[in-house]
Amino acid sequence: MFDTRALGRQPGAAREESRTIPAPDHMRVALASVPPGSEVELSVRLEAVHEGVLVTGTATAPVAGECARCLEPLTTSVEASFQELYHYDPSPPEAEDEEDILLLEGDLLDLEPVLRDAVVLALPLSPLCSDDCAGLCVQCGVRLSDAGPGHQHDGAVLPEWEALRQFNGFDADDQTGRPNGAGNRQEG
Repeated sequence: MFDTRALGRQPGAAREESRTIPAPDHMRVALASVPPGSEVELSVRLEAVHEGVLVTGTATAPVAGECARCLEPLTTSVEASFQELYHYDPSPPEAEDEEDILLLEGDLLDLEPVLRDAVVLALPLSPLCSDDCAGLCVQCGVRLSDAGPGHQHDGAVLPEWEALRQFNGFDADDQTGRPNGAGNRQEG
């Protein structure tokens, strides 16, 4: 919450403020999130305009997650920029959709919804532990970065997969990958 009383309602009046705030809950995407309660660095400029208060700012937040290729834990940070207009009047005449209108609560400005939207949109959807992460071996699941360049398999199927293959009607010795009997039919 920011108090806008010192700003007044004189268009053109402005002030800048920096804060460190605890991260709100639910700032996450599938593989990355901002840990709740972690420190978010916030820098904002509040500017009085005719309709209300224009807020422009940046937020820098820590990110914890998993690599999209190898699933190793990772930590990084994200910077998000935002700009929103908080209206004085509950129903501005030019408003097309009142759901998207942000309002001042008296002289207080609640920045949490704007901050949450900006940071969540800036989170990486597919974070990587490194740009050259090779991922996991599709046959044995070992992390390829740890396995080394000589990692290979002799073509044998793991016992867990062999049972599934037999269940689906595939012949383990047939290299075509077709179910038993498929392709052996004679058309007449």
